[in-house]
Amino acid sequence: MKMLYQQLLGFFAVIMVTLVIVSILFIRSTTNTVWENGFKQLEQYTDVLKNNAVDENTYVINARFIQNSEEILSDQHVHFVIYDANNVAKYPVSQKSQMAPIKSSYWKKLNQGSAVAVPELMTNPVSGRSQNMTIYYQPVFLSEKLLFVIAAFAPVEQIQSSISKTEHNLLIAFVLSTLAAFIISYFIASYQVRRINQLRQATHQVAEGNYDVTVKMKSRSHDEVAELADDFRDMVTSLKASQQEIQRQEDRRRQFMADAAHEMRTPLTTINGLLEGLAYDAIPEESKGKSIELMRNETNRLIRLVNENLDYEKIRTNQILLSKHTFNARKDLDNITEQLAQKAEEAGDKITIEAPEKLPTYADHDRFVQILFNIVQNAVQFTQNGQITINGKLGYHQTEFRVSDTGIGMSKDQMKNIWERYYKADPSRKNTKYGESGLGMAIVHQLMGLHGGTIDVDSELGSGTTFTLIFPDEETAPKQKKQTGSKTSGNSVANKPDSAGNTAGDEDQQGKSNK
Repeated sequence: MKMLYQQLLGFFAVIMVTLVIVSILFIRSTTNTVWENGFKQLEQYTDVLKNNAVDENTYVINARFIQNSEEILSDQHVHFVIYDANNVAKYPVSQKSQMAPIKSSYWKKLNQGSAVAVPELMTNPVSGRSQNMTIYYQPVFLSEKLLFVIAAFAPVEQIQSSISKTEHNLLIAFVLSTLAAFIISYFIASYQVRRINQLRQATHQVAEGNYDVTVKMKSRSHDEVAELADDFRDMVTSLKASQQEIQRQEDRRRQFMADAAHEMRTPLTTINGLLEGLAYDAIPEESKGKSIELMRNETNRLIRLVNENLDYEKIRTNQILLSKHTFNARKDLDNITEQLAQKAEEAGDKITIEAPEKLPTYADHDRFVQILFNIVQNAVQFTQNGQITINGKLGYHQTEFRVSDTGIGMSKDQMKNIWERYYKADPSRKNTKYGESGLGMAIVHQLMGLHGGTIDVDSELGSGTTFTLIFPDEETAPKQKKQTGSKTSGNSVANKPDSAGNTAGDEDQQGKSNK
């Protein structure tokens, strides 16, 4: 069954049940009210007769007054009977032989001073035929002695007629309400189903790859369907962003594969050419040593390229276990400066350290060196004839490092992407010996996250760049859960110096540079 009919039946059933319950309660309430009003009228009539129809001293019945009263009430078919203390009808005289005495159960209550109101099948005191009557008995006492009982009679047809009219009017109202309920239920169900259909159609479009679909819901709606529409819009926005990110990463991956293939092809071609030269004795004896050294350097370059990718994946998937302890970072800053001194000299740069002789830092030592080496090398790579300053100081429960340069700087768009994998802010440098994979800054960012630290970058195009790194101390640093995978120390060649004085991975740790 379609949801429209389900909703229609649901709403209609609820309204109909409500109408039926209300109708039953209304009929019962109206019936009780009609009966109560009927008895109350008879009570009022007996009160009038009590004061005027019987003389309490002489016990004489004023028949004329009673007859006049009956004539006045002839339209309502109300009649009266007067019983004495012996339960004998004294009025009307001509009919007394036909009037049965009051039932003993009623008489007992009347003797106790209680009025009695009952519907009963009895002989009409005027017509003489049996019919359903409403009767009200009211006792009259004098000095706690029962003198008379005044009975007022009225045919039940009067009350039943009022009830029938009420039921007839209610039936008409019920039919009209049923029709209105059906129409209202249809429009409510259609409205709800239409909103759900909008979501269904939008879902179908999203399934076909259209993430620009919009679901229009009235802003004043605050029900579950409207909330579902809001959640759906959030989901579509998230899916669209994810799809864009996937496409962006795929584009980067393809670019990286092309760059990596290009970078690998150059050293492989060099190695292959040298090997052929050695195999065919095409290389002079005095040049063989230099050729072997060149092949060794090219081989190390390929190893670094592969290791960086493996290293990044291990860091990204949290497969490394940091071995953190407190050490003096000033010595490492000096070592990094010494390792990069030749490259800085070639670029016309000057590296300055501004840090105390004792600079306790809580981190994984090898990864700390890798992080700082990457960032300082990044500064050297994109600074020509400039100044590079390494600043270190102790903060409150943390150690702060700042690496500033006077290089080419970055635009805002470049700063947004420097932590992205395979990103190269300066593609023209991808063929230099410092721009191979575009993983350097991605690795730095991941490692800082594992340390529970932060890394921020501040740059302006043409005015240099500043990296700020914060390492929390042992007291505030988060505890790393034990992971499957090897320990960081000695896990990668990224931190091992080669014969040229460089750490493995130094040639491309800044390929993801901020420049």
